[in-house]
Amino acid sequence: MSLPGNANANANANVDQKVLQYENFINEVLRRDLQKVLEQRDSVYEKISQYLQLKNTIQSIQEAGSQKLKADVDLGCNFYVQAEVEDSSRIFMAIGYGFFVEMSHEEALRFIEKKTSQLTAFTEQLTKDSAKIKANIRMVLEGLRELQGLTDLPDTRIREVF
Repeated sequence: MSLPGNANANANANVDQKVLQYENFINEVLRRDLQKVLEQRDSVYEKISQYLQLKNTIQSIQEAGSQKLKADVDLGCNFYVQAEVEDSSRIFMAIGYGFFVEMSHEEALRFIEKKTSQLTAFTEQLTKDSAKIKANIRMVLEGLRELQGLTDLPDTRIREVF
């Protein structure tokens, strides 16, 4: 039994409208959310990298053993001056929100370990969130495929070469 011409056209128009709504949802909401999560994860990876670089610097200062330290200091806009630190046994660590704490090398290394483990756990959560968003995109795409009446594409067979 087939629908009359006018009813069939209305059904196709409704399907087309739903398809547009789903496509808009994917592009405007899901892909934007996925991009934000991935950008946030990349910035956290960058922070982890900076902490690990600081850890290596502290360890090399400890291995050198001398109290005096010469370093290039960035004054801004890539202008560097050579500085000499008389006592490098204590350093100032940025702990967040603009606060700095004076720490010994051992304290700084413990702080870095805790901070990197927290940031690593946060990146794992962000990775899970991105996987959920990707799954939602896949689910909506499957719904679109069903709405449009498309069948699965046949699996391409890979021929084994002996």
